[in-house]
Amino acid sequence: MRLRPLVGEVPVATGEHGGHGALAEVNPDDLPQGAVVTTSGRVSRAEVFREPSKADQPFSPVQLSRLDEALTMASRETGLRFSVYLGDLGGKPDERAAELHGRLPGSAEAVLVAVDPEHRVVDVVTGPEARLRLPDRGAKLAVMSMVASFRESDLVGGLLSGLRMLADQAGGRARTQ
Repeated sequence: MRLRPLVGEVPVATGEHGGHGALAEVNPDDLPQGAVVTTSGRVSRAEVFREPSKADQPFSPVQLSRLDEALTMASRETGLRFSVYLGDLGGKPDERAAELHGRLPGSAEAVLVAVDPEHRVVDVVTGPEARLRLPDRGAKLAVMSMVASFRESDLVGGLLSGLRMLADQAGGRARTQ
């Protein structure tokens, strides 16, 4: 799963069409605040628009671009599929990370870096093919590097460093003759 900026339109109103005769079926007193029944019978509801805050977006567009480039380069150089998950891993982070890894396309060759900043958890999950080229010791070194950066409040720097280290540990693409 790649980190991508949120792009698109932000809904500022929603509505449902009740069809003909909906005016008689909908009691305006039962509608939530900010909702009305239009003359066509449609229920229209206004919502407060708010700009996404920094808390909603952990990375700037430049940082997202750098992460995307690092993921692309690590995957291209090694032939493995690198992905990053940033979010809540729940009460059983190892199981959740393994579940997320299992959903990746080509999970046998996939490497997932799962980070739960709130619970201070970093997990690297490798598929069976990736594990042949990326031993646990190499993954542990990358995690230690990431954690050191995370302690300095450098989330993106830690991820970039960790991806580079993992790619270096995995080595270049296997060549066929």
